[in-house]
Amino acid sequence: MSPHRAENDVRLDSAEGAYGEGRESRALCVYAALIALLVSALAANLCVGTVGVPLDRIVPILTGRFQDEVAYQVIWNIRLPRLCAAALLGGALGLAGLLLQTLFANPIAGPYILGISNGAKLAVAVVMILVLGEERAMSSWMSLFAAFCGSLLTMMAVLAVSGRVRSASTLVIVGVMIGYVCSAATDILITFASDANIVNLHNWSLGSFSGINGGQVMLIAVVVGVGAVVTFLLSKPLGAYQLGEAYAESMGVNVRSFRISVIVISSVLASCVTAFAGPISFVGVAVPHVARRLLKTSRPHVVIPAAFLTGSVACLVCDLLARTLFAPVELTVSTVTAVFGAPVVIWVLLRRRRQVG
Repeated sequence: MSPHRAENDVRLDSAEGAYGEGRESRALCVYAALIALLVSALAANLCVGTVGVPLDRIVPILTGRFQDEVAYQVIWNIRLPRLCAAALLGGALGLAGLLLQTLFANPIAGPYILGISNGAKLAVAVVMILVLGEERAMSSWMSLFAAFCGSLLTMMAVLAVSGRVRSASTLVIVGVMIGYVCSAATDILITFASDANIVNLHNWSLGSFSGINGGQVMLIAVVVGVGAVVTFLLSKPLGAYQLGEAYAESMGVNVRSFRISVIVISSVLASCVTAFAGPISFVGVAVPHVARRLLKTSRPHVVIPAAFLTGSVACLVCDLLARTLFAPVELTVSTVTAVFGAPVVIWVLLRRRRQVG
């Protein structure tokens, strides 16, 4: 176990002991606040837009008791699938970031920072352009499988490098470089793609929750739901692994199987996001830190639900801003998440520097 990790764990344990019996009540308060924010964000995403829909009409429209064809089509075919996707995929990013930060013992590890999202994007581009070509459309399952393979291969490359470097900052730099290589390879492929594929890949690669339909939302819900349940079941091994591999082994954790499980689950979650919404920046890095600060603990069984809820709220709010700030012009969601997520990453780096110093 590294001295820095040990120092952090002692500090966290001291902080947790400070609130003792009030720890559970604080967690419940945080969960309640996050759920309230989530409900508010869901309502705002349904009501606000180019076509405004009053809040008191939402339930009648959803139940079919209010006869307004335009509002019905906007809510059911556009906004509802989009907000469901944003909530689910935002939660997936929060969990993927939490798993990666635990696996690499790196506070700024995340699917986007480590190049995993760009690896998934490259794999989807390869299948779309080189395998399917112009004549065949890419199904949701094919996109998800291609993204999973790409993210898994990228994860293995980062993991191989992590065994050779000791510096957390060096690992992040390597991950960023891998991401750049994957992004450059994707751009080269797009150069030789058909006009239709160029448009599809360009819009998708910028990161957006638009265009997702009800069938895709169901697939997202299944994949993210299973991933979330498995992540929560890994709470105890995650808690032990935070204290170092030796401690985890002494607690009966099969470290090899645990690492493989974390790699697969984080790859599935990250690839699901990339397959349906493209690369979404900084959410996976920032959300786990926000959840820990709100709860004042790093215990996985407490942080995991909060990370999912925080990721959902973050993506819903950022997506709402992306489509309304300069309407009818729509920003990419990654543009907005970078504005809010990058300062969190800078804060984490400065805080880490002060602790080391």
